Amino acid sequence: MTIDWQSILFQFLGGLGVFLFSIKLMGEGLQKSADDRLREWLNRFTTNPLMGVLVGIIVTVCIQSSSATTVITVGLVSAGFLTLRQAIGVIMGANIGTTLTAFIIGIDIGIYFYPLLAIGAAFLFFFKRAIYHHVGQVLFGFGGLFLGLELMSASMQMLHQLADFASLTILLSNQPILGVFLGTIFTLLVQSSTATVGVLQGLYAEHLIGLESALPILFGENIGTTITAVLASLGASIYAKRAAAAHVLFNIIGTVIFMVFFIPFMHYVQWISGLLHLEARMQIAVAHGSFNVFNMLIQLPFIGGLAVLVTKILPGHDGNIDVTTKHLDPTFIDSSPAIALGQAKEEVLRMGDHALRGLEETFLYMKTGDSEHIPTVLQLEVALNHLDKEITNYLVMVSKQPLSRADSVRHHTLLTNVRDLERIGDHFENILELLQYKDHHEVSLSKSARQDLIGMFSLAIEAVRKSIAALDTASLSLAQEVTELESLIDDMEDKLRQKHIARLNTNECSGAAGIVYTDIVSNLERIGDHAVNIADSILGIRH
Repeated sequence: MTIDWQSILFQFLGGLGVFLFSIKLMGEGLQKSADDRLREWLNRFTTNPLMGVLVGIIVTVCIQSSSATTVITVGLVSAGFLTLRQAIGVIMGANIGTTLTAFIIGIDIGIYFYPLLAIGAAFLFFFKRAIYHHVGQVLFGFGGLFLGLELMSASMQMLHQLADFASLTILLSNQPILGVFLGTIFTLLVQSSTATVGVLQGLYAEHLIGLESALPILFGENIGTTITAVLASLGASIYAKRAAAAHVLFNIIGTVIFMVFFIPFMHYVQWISGLLHLEARMQIAVAHGSFNVFNMLIQLPFIGGLAVLVTKILPGHDGNIDVTTKHLDPTFIDSSPAIALGQAKEEVLRMGDHALRGLEETFLYMKTGDSEHIPTVLQLEVALNHLDKEITNYLVMVSKQPLSRADSVRHHTLLTNVRDLERIGDHFENILELLQYKDHHEVSLSKSARQDLIGMFSLAIEAVRKSIAALDTASLSLAQEVTELESLIDDMEDKLRQKHIARLNTNECSGAAGIVYTDIVSNLERIGDHAVNIADSILGIRH
């Protein structure tokens, strides 16, 4: 009997495509249904590694993607919201949470996935409210997941007739390292550990491979799934790279441990499968879940050591920003609102330091073109947004207390200071985007234009520096100097625009370069305005 290779290949690839799309659709629907609170959960509840594990499990179950959880975690580490120890706990939990899909796949729902597809499509096409669309995505994705598995399983049935495939399974059982390698490579290619487990469940259910061949592939899948976190960390801070490296090491160490104890683990899977009378797909799901749970329990006590190890592997310090608030003690709000305002001022000064540093890092990127400044600028802008929200919420709670006239003025001033500092962050982020646009589109500024921008940038930085110092010391003289600097910046803006027109007339500057140039000048002028707003608030309080 001849084998129709084209049909087998097309059916398998089509089934794999339906499976991957369905997993993505279901995950997006679940994530949207969670109302984008996932990042907040990760930020707020990962107080220690054990809590990180629990939150990692919950978030991954919600979005059905350990890769997405890990990418969010790497981003939070890069932004300074999570420590490396907390991140490792979340990653451990994500590995456990992703096993839920394997258990879902292990349930034999017969042909009932067809009604799920129909109901999901009805929700997507006949309802307008967003919540129904999210439910439709989940149901359609859930049904499509089983449809993809059905297509792949049907294509695999023909492989029984191949003597070469039987030889491959014997080779895999004799060479488990090869199975680890195949599991890693396949997961790297399809970018989904769930897809690898789904294919493996199909092969095992069709008796195409034995348990001794399936388990090494399962171990390799855990290594392959780390590539998403590695890609997410590229170009990010050293702390994000360490989080990704911890994910890789965690799964490699786990694979090594279970390969050493391969025979006992295989006997454990066989024992529990017989004890619970598990169907073939569910046996793989149990093996997958057991591997990740046992791996977490083994390595959880050594999170500190793992953090030290990745720090040794990836040494260095890139000035990671601590975005957590330091001074906003809620106990002062009721007991002493005046002290609470003092605490808020200390946090506003920290915010000012972030704004100044962000401006300086953007200036360095403009002068040097060195991309290592970009992650720091972006991280500082995120920090400013976070501090803006936290300080504002704190001041709102303070406003509910009885305040003296002087404290009311201080309260109002601090609120306006926070707004101005947050806007400075928006402007230096705008400038960064303009500079990146210039570099990506190979737009060049003339030498005179660069010198003009350097001069105006220096004035803006000096104005922000003195406004923060004036806020710290309540210095009238410093506040007055800021107003003078702002006048210079305004005059400079008019002169630079006139010089730009002259360069355009002489073809010294291109139109694209002119757009970048004038937009940077406008943002710098606005930064000067926000600096003088802070200075004016000091002058107003003193008067």
